[in-house]
Amino acid sequence: MTGRGILVTGASRGVGAETARAFAERGDRVVVHYRGAEDRAREVLESLPGDGHGILQADLASPDETRTLASEAAKVLGRIDVLVNNAALFLDPQAGGSRRGDHRVTDADYDTWVRAWRTTLETNLMGPANLTFCVARHMLEVPPPDGSPTGRIVNVGSRGAYRGEPDVPAYGASKAGLHAFGQSMAVALAPHGIGVVSLAPGFIATDMAVSVLEGASGDAIRAQSPFGRVASPEEVAAAICALAEPGAEWVSGAVVDFNGASYLR
Repeated sequence: MTGRGILVTGASRGVGAETARAFAERGDRVVVHYRGAEDRAREVLESLPGDGHGILQADLASPDETRTLASEAAKVLGRIDVLVNNAALFLDPQAGGSRRGDHRVTDADYDTWVRAWRTTLETNLMGPANLTFCVARHMLEVPPPDGSPTGRIVNVGSRGAYRGEPDVPAYGASKAGLHAFGQSMAVALAPHGIGVVSLAPGFIATDMAVSVLEGASGDAIRAQSPFGRVASPEEVAAAICALAEPGAEWVSGAVVDFNGASYLR
């Protein structure tokens, strides 16, 4: 088998899909993870150049499904060299029905508040933590060939961890927790040759964000950056690939801002 083995979570659309394609274009073998959008995930799989790729379903809020995802990905790839913790749940405060996730502390009732926090943290923080545990142990148990680095883990966080998310505070807190978790793992895993880094993007022009980027609201969002625009999924994917490079070891432990100077800390 050629290329590295890459597991990308939440790869059925947006940043995850572009990340899967970017790694495959470099000659790597990719497992496309999805939670529910099987048709979209299969479209991504079919678009990947090269061979040795795979597709796996799992709900990262389930510890059992998460453990199975890690073991099945290892079977598909032979060895997982890079884990990209990209999957995340963002309950849109502007959406309706079951997707509505506004839980502003001054407006939400207590049951809505508790449900939003539990659901968000299970997917956005506990999911990556559990998957990292399983994949890191796999990396340690299966030595890399030819003296290559033991592994790379890239967590996709968010500018919202610092800027604040008053309408959806559980989301911002989950990403802040993910950043802190990544730094703890960077220290714990560095002696074993595993680098861990977090990327904190700002607003991204994914297909799910099209309606928000239209009209006055879109103008306001683009104006947050002095570049006058938002990031593309391809740009974020390229950054993820760069941070996962074998030679990127010294960035381990960092939280890399990727927001076009729209928020400075």
